[in-house]
Amino acid sequence: MAAVNKEMLDELRGELTYKRKNVYTNATEEDLVKINDYAKLYCEYLDAAKTEREAVKKSIEIASAAGFKPYDFGDKIEVGGKYYYNNRGRALYLFAIGSENIENGIRISAAHIDSPRLDLKQNPLYDEGNMGFLKTHYYGGIKKYQWTAIPLALHGVIITGDGKSVDVCIGEDDSDPVFYINDLLPHLGADQMSKTASQIIPGEKLNILVGSIPLGDDSSDIKLGILKLLSEKYGIKEEDFLSAEISAVPAFKARDIGFDRSIIGAYGHDDRVCAYPALSAIIETEKPVHTLMTILADKEETGSGGNTGMKSDIFTDLIAEISAALGANERKVRANSKCLSADVNAIFDPNFADVYETKNSAFLNCGVVMSKYTGARGKSGTSDASAEMVAFIRDLFAKEGVIWQSAELGKVDQGGGGTVAVYIANHNIEVIDLGVGVISMHAPYEAISKADLYMAYKAFLAFNK
Repeated sequence: MAAVNKEMLDELRGELTYKRKNVYTNATEEDLVKINDYAKLYCEYLDAAKTEREAVKKSIEIASAAGFKPYDFGDKIEVGGKYYYNNRGRALYLFAIGSENIENGIRISAAHIDSPRLDLKQNPLYDEGNMGFLKTHYYGGIKKYQWTAIPLALHGVIITGDGKSVDVCIGEDDSDPVFYINDLLPHLGADQMSKTASQIIPGEKLNILVGSIPLGDDSSDIKLGILKLLSEKYGIKEEDFLSAEISAVPAFKARDIGFDRSIIGAYGHDDRVCAYPALSAIIETEKPVHTLMTILADKEETGSGGNTGMKSDIFTDLIAEISAALGANERKVRANSKCLSADVNAIFDPNFADVYETKNSAFLNCGVVMSKYTGARGKSGTSDASAEMVAFIRDLFAKEGVIWQSAELGKVDQGGGGTVAVYIANHNIEVIDLGVGVISMHAPYEAISKADLYMAYKAFLAFNK
C-alpha cells in the first residue's frame, strides 16, 4: 500500500466522515437578522394557533392574503392557480398548480397541526369540596404529572342545541382568568412520591379547577354558580357540553430562552414548528414549476384516523381531482410525486444522554433533521425512505445551502415514534421525514432552536423549487 501523507489523511477524513455543521458557526449579520425575523413571525403564528381549528383559521388568513382561493370538489383548476381546501375546519390542504406536466409528480409537504392536550369530557362539570371542576380526557402522549399546577387556557367551540356555534378562548388575554389542575403538597405526598411517574397523577385526577363561588344560599352549589356564568357569557346550557370541542392548553406565550435568545420556548412546537415553515414555503414560492401541495393534517397524535387525519381518503380524492382537471393519469401523478413528511425529531439532551445514540442523534443548532425512517424498535410503523430519495434530498440541500443533519429518535430499544409518512407512502409516493429537533417533546412547554427553524423553512423552499 502506498504511503499516505498527513494532508491526504485529513482530506480523506473530511470526505468520509459525516459531520454536523452548526448553523451559527459562519453566520453573517444578515443571516442572524433573517433567523430572528422569521422566528418572530413563527411565534406570532404559535400564539394564535394553539388548536388545530385555530391553526386552520390562521393559515387560511395567511394563504388568502397571498392569493390562495377556496376550493370545493368540481371547481375549475388551472395552471398558475392557487387553492386551499378546508376540511371541516380541522385540516387544510393548500395546492399551487405548476407550469410543468403534473404527471412529473407533485411536491408534497405534510405536517400536522394537532398537539397533545387535555380535552373536556362530554359531561365534564361537577363540584366537590367547595370547588368546581371540569373533567378531562388527555389527547396524545403526555406525561400527566407535567400538566398539574400550571396556568391553562380553554380553547374550542360549542354547538348549542339550536345549532348556534360559540367560539371559546379564555385564558390567553392578560385580563382573562386562567384555569388550573391541583397537585398534592409535598408535606402529604409520601405515598404519591413512592409511585412510578406514570402513576403519580392518574388520568382521572386531571380535573380542571374552574371556580368556587356558590349560587344563592347553598354554600355547596358551586356548579350552579358556574352554569349561571356560562349562560350569561355564552348563552349555553350544561347539555351543550355534549356537542362541544373544548381543550385545555397551556396559557404560556412563546418566549425566547437563554441569554443569547437563540431558543424558543412554547406550547405546540410539535408539530407547528414544521407546519409553519411548510406553509411559508408554499406561500412564498412564486410561479412554481412543480405542482405543490402543503398538508396541515389533524389527529396525528392519536394515529391519524378520522376524516381529518392523514388516513382519510380526502388526500387521494384531491389528487384525483387535480389530475382529472389537468387531463393527467392519477396513478402516474402519485408514482412520480415526492413528499416531505414534516414532523419533529428529538434533540440530543446531555441531561438524559443514556437514551440517545450520539452518532445518529440530532443536535441543537445543527439544522433541519432528516430521518430515513422512524418507527419503533424493529422499524415498526415506518415507511423507510429509499436510498434514491435520500440522495435526492442530499443533492438538493447541497445546491440550495440548506444545513441539515441525519438522526433517529433515540436508541433502537428505547422506544421510538411514528409520523404520517407511512400513510402517504402507502399511496405509492416517495416520502422522507424532515423536520425540526425539539427539546422536551410533548411537554406543556417545549423548546426549539431558531436556527433549526429557519433551516426548515429554507429546506421546504428548496424542495418546492
